Amino acid sequence: MLKETRKTDPTLAELVDEELHRQEQNIEMIASESTVPVPVMELSGSVFTNKTLEGYPGARYQAGSHVADKVERLAIERAKELFQAEHVNIQTYSGTSANYSVFAAVLKPGDKILSMRLDQGGHLTHGSPANWMSGFYEHRFYGFNPETEQIDYGELERMAMEENPKLIIAGGSSYPRLIDYERIAGIAKGVGAYFMVDMAHIAGLVAAGVIPSPIPHADFVSSSTTKTFCSARSGMVFSKKEHAKLLDRGTFPGSLGSIHLHTMAAKAWSFKYAATDEFKEIMEQVVINARTLSRELGRQGFRVVSGGTDNHLLVVDLRGKGITGKVFQGALDGIGITVNKNLIPFDPEKPSITSGVRIGLTSVTQRGLKEEEIIGIAEIMNRVADNPKDENVLKECKEDAQKLIARFPLYPEGTFMD
Repeated sequence: MLKETRKTDPTLAELVDEELHRQEQNIEMIASESTVPVPVMELSGSVFTNKTLEGYPGARYQAGSHVADKVERLAIERAKELFQAEHVNIQTYSGTSANYSVFAAVLKPGDKILSMRLDQGGHLTHGSPANWMSGFYEHRFYGFNPETEQIDYGELERMAMEENPKLIIAGGSSYPRLIDYERIAGIAKGVGAYFMVDMAHIAGLVAAGVIPSPIPHADFVSSSTTKTFCSARSGMVFSKKEHAKLLDRGTFPGSLGSIHLHTMAAKAWSFKYAATDEFKEIMEQVVINARTLSRELGRQGFRVVSGGTDNHLLVVDLRGKGITGKVFQGALDGIGITVNKNLIPFDPEKPSITSGVRIGLTSVTQRGLKEEEIIGIAEIMNRVADNPKDENVLKECKEDAQKLIARFPLYPEGTFMD
């Protein structure tokens, strides 16, 4: 790889090498990250990137689309079979644009959306004033039961009846528990609302059958194809058959232009791979590792939001350790462990500071780490949290982290030989 780039732009090639080295030496624990298999990189850089296309198979706006039609149809059939879905649109570019496709399909400016609060697991595109889309719609937010730190379904139902939203959204970016999709679907039906699930973070777990799927219950299910799905930086949206035409119009021409055929090809490969026993075993271990880390951090004196996790991530309240999310993130990054600062429920800190961190287990699990290594990581994290500015302790922690991850190669030897 990069054979021609090394000749034509050695400066840029060196930066790629630097990033590869960083990833190889790093314990990656950002919940939205994963490692793509080599075929995904190959297909993402394939000749399909040369082709401009708009429209759908059999009804394109540009000539020369017969091969592209085969690729898209193949990807669609694989996705439908994998997720047991009635309809899927795989043209979206990301999880965010997947959400926009649903909005364009069923909403008009000024319509009301009921979604989860951002500090309690939601996502920027679900109504945060920081996101430009928030100005188009009227947003209301449901949240946690303060005692359980899990969705308060009673509050959700009460708000739905009072607010009469056009769309109810479940799922988000930092919710560690299973969601009762059937119950929310019933609430949505009772008030005449569409029900959408954003499963961007859990798509791989759903594909592998490790956790329940929202697809049988929701009108629309949006997702990125990174995170636990471990594929190209792109997106997908599933829907009931009755909403297929609405979704396709909302995607093109409603919210997108030309398709990205190269990432579509990569997704087609991933839909096949996600049906394998190998992928299922990885996803099963992801949940085991997440629960192991949650338990071990609890033993080390950290408070885990909601008391644990049912998926690939956990949110940790750092106030008992006397540090902020920003401080802990920076200290861990310095020793070669990456997490991200994250709001905790009812967080008194600013989003730029936070009282917590979000930790994901997908990338490390893909590299082969299991319970023993996760326990070791928890111990390192605890030493860092207790000594975030002690250079001697941090140096020792960095050495321990590097020794641990060095036993688990990021990619097979020789993968990047020119």
